[in-house]
Amino acid sequence: MNIAKVLVALIALSLPITAVAQQVGQPQLKIDSTNRTLTVTAEESVTAEPDVAILHIGFDTQPGDAKGVYAEGSQTSNAIIGAIKQAGVSGDAIRSESQFLDRDYTKPQAHKFKLSQRWTVKTTPERAAEILDIAVTAGANTSGAIDWTLKDEHALQQQALDHAAARARENAAELAKGMGVRLGALIYVSNQLVSPGYPRPMAMAMAKSADQAQPLAIEPQKVSRQATVYAVYTIE
Repeated sequence: MNIAKVLVALIALSLPITAVAQQVGQPQLKIDSTNRTLTVTAEESVTAEPDVAILHIGFDTQPGDAKGVYAEGSQTSNAIIGAIKQAGVSGDAIRSESQFLDRDYTKPQAHKFKLSQRWTVKTTPERAAEILDIAVTAGANTSGAIDWTLKDEHALQQQALDHAAARARENAAELAKGMGVRLGALIYVSNQLVSPGYPRPMAMAMAKSADQAQPLAIEPQKVSRQATVYAVYTIE
């Protein structure tokens, strides 16, 4: 969806007054009889289907004594990574996020410990549900968050910026025409790129029994980038 907004049109013909542009963070433009400018801001968003899925996979042990919890965690850790690699995921696509053995502060009087470990696993969107299912079956009981992205994010960002720049020029030309003036030279331009963020809660997913059904039905989220272009033109 295209969103284009004209923020300010400044045409100073005779009165010797002074003012500043209202756009926060933009340069202050003095308005007087020698400063004839037109200012526009345009926003454009573009989307694309993701070609990379980054799974967030991990586990927590049950509280226990430090030595026993570490032994249990080591066994679970190696079982999860072994299962993922056996499914055809290369070691280069698996990265550790965190791992720690710590006191279980939910019941401090018990003096027990808990081991937690987290990884990211990069795969294709088509295999996201399958790899997640394999990890959960192997013991990854704090898993489920997925980041959807692109191999070439720069191309999508550039596309959003190009569209916003074109929209800004169109808006400036239309505004000048409507006011009966001629659009002159571009004297200032700036841009801002935005990557929309989405909530990514860590889903609790318990290990499955052998008779449970198919993996979760997971539909990839489209990747979106938004660009804003702020431009100042002279008018004649």
